[in-house]
Amino acid sequence: MPPTGPLRRRTLLTAAAAALAGSGWTSAAGATSLPDIVATARPSVLPVGTFNATESPRFGFRGTGFVVADARGDGTLVATNFHVLPAGADTDSGPRMAVLSVRGSGDGQARLARVVATDRVRDLALLRVEGAPLPFMPLADAGAAREGQGIALLGFPIGGVLGYAVVTHRGIVSSVTTGALPAPTASQLDPRAVSRLRQGNFELLQLDATAYPGNSGGPVLDAETGRVLGVVSMVLVKGSRESALSSPTGITYAVPVAYLRELLRGL
Repeated sequence: MPPTGPLRRRTLLTAAAAALAGSGWTSAAGATSLPDIVATARPSVLPVGTFNATESPRFGFRGTGFVVADARGDGTLVATNFHVLPAGADTDSGPRMAVLSVRGSGDGQARLARVVATDRVRDLALLRVEGAPLPFMPLADAGAAREGQGIALLGFPIGGVLGYAVVTHRGIVSSVTTGALPAPTASQLDPRAVSRLRQGNFELLQLDATAYPGNSGGPVLDAETGRVLGVVSMVLVKGSRESALSSPTGITYAVPVAYLRELLRGL
């Protein structure tokens, strides 16, 4: 006979915790409060940028990324936005990419990375990081985001100005809509990108949480489970780009996790 009442609830909670543990995710004493979720997620959220040993500083911040797992369950992949990458970063002769492995609010240790997959139209990229695996974040199922759902954004909204400390913003999914993200430059429209544009718009998450330059590429988390619902991609700016800091609109767009899952399957 299947368990009922409190016993059934404990059984389901135990099964859920086991599933998260199997994915590389460890919850603080099984808690699901947002402060515990944020504390657990922080080591997986990293600054993404370029690395040049002859420059000062050697690391040039460009945006946020977060650790995900490939089919092998190896935590050496970092997801971010395609527009976070400098021109040519996805070529052998392009700039060297790196992430910072950050502890606390310090500067962190640079770890070299290379671009292994991109989706220019949906503004996604995957980097393979050198060195030991990092704790990775669990992904929500495709289509898991619902309008009105509580979410949290994690990232580095002002880069390294005050040290690389992960910042959290909370909000809701305002709308599950459709649209197309503008390409940063016309030169980044390759034949594959043009082909996808002809297929029409794709799903986007509109959020009421305020994101800033530097948040790009960061995870959008389900505030109850800590699973990744999407990737921060674009902030609606009213006026000049510089006004994004002084007068943010509070409207942010994210790419749903379904497209990140699709990119991972292609590896």
